[in-house]
Amino acid sequence: MRRLGNTDLYIKRVGFGGLPIQRVSQEDCDKIIDELIKNDVNFIDTARAYTVSEEYIGNSIENKDYKFIIATKSINRDYEGMKKDIDISINNLKCEKIDLYQMHNVKIEEYNSLFEDNMAYKALLEAKEQGKIKYIGITSHNVEVIKKAIEDEKFDTIQIPYNMVETQGEEVLKLANDKKIGTIIMKPLAGGALTDVKLALKYIISKEYIDVVIPGMDKVEQIKENVSVLDDQIELTKEEKDCINKIKEELGNSFCRRCEYCMPCVENINIPLQFLLEGYYTRYDLKEWAVKRYESLDKKASDCIECGLCEQKCPYNLNIREMLKNAANILEK
Repeated sequence: MRRLGNTDLYIKRVGFGGLPIQRVSQEDCDKIIDELIKNDVNFIDTARAYTVSEEYIGNSIENKDYKFIIATKSINRDYEGMKKDIDISINNLKCEKIDLYQMHNVKIEEYNSLFEDNMAYKALLEAKEQGKIKYIGITSHNVEVIKKAIEDEKFDTIQIPYNMVETQGEEVLKLANDKKIGTIIMKPLAGGALTDVKLALKYIISKEYIDVVIPGMDKVEQIKENVSVLDDQIELTKEEKDCINKIKEELGNSFCRRCEYCMPCVENINIPLQFLLEGYYTRYDLKEWAVKRYESLDKKASDCIECGLCEQKCPYNLNIREMLKNAANILEK
């Protein structure tokens, strides 16, 4: 068990990511929760945006003689919307108090407005005062957002993608750890691009400045496999480091790290988001959810005019124009 930042929450360093619960039945979710208990995995992360995930998890943990640490999150940015979502989450998760409530997927252009009167942060503070939530966190794919959040010291935890091929958040994770802000890692398998699960998780667990990693799991067997990494020596061996370097090299020209150096796009396409949704479709098997999100976008991969400016700015020399064509072909079938 490890203390999450400066909170009074003590959690196993491998937690449970609730995104894939969307594609299983309530019965399957019950089995997954039972397996978490068997393996003493006590940290569960879900979200209002994950369709049935909160509800299924709430049904599964109700009346269990086991204390889970529950984290969820909302994409609502205004006061009334966040206030409503907190109450929905409490009802879905069937708990009197949510341990950690997070602002979900915050963008750099909206960050400062979150703290204005009548905006989401005010609702979170009120919910904390009322005893509905215990701690406040923030999640983002953008390193600058997380850096600002750490500097402002308004959040108890931060959550960011981090894995052996997406290391752009390393310095902010160290900074958060120095300030005793809890560090939660999402996308440990790089959206399914990393297939050696145990090595991918060990890479993250080997970092002392990381509190918990939350791989998404939808099968009992995955829980056993993922938790087993804690049985090994945490320090990476030379052979494992060599293997990691080889994986990085192989993925170098075809994997978006979501660093956002390609932005802004002249056509206002959110380039990394196109690849993220394509990954959800092809690697996470969340086809319907990914297509629905894609269809809601004002600008899509197919709107690319192939100017090539994004490729000039990409530090990984990705063939972004071809990758956008591929994303459009998959998501616009």
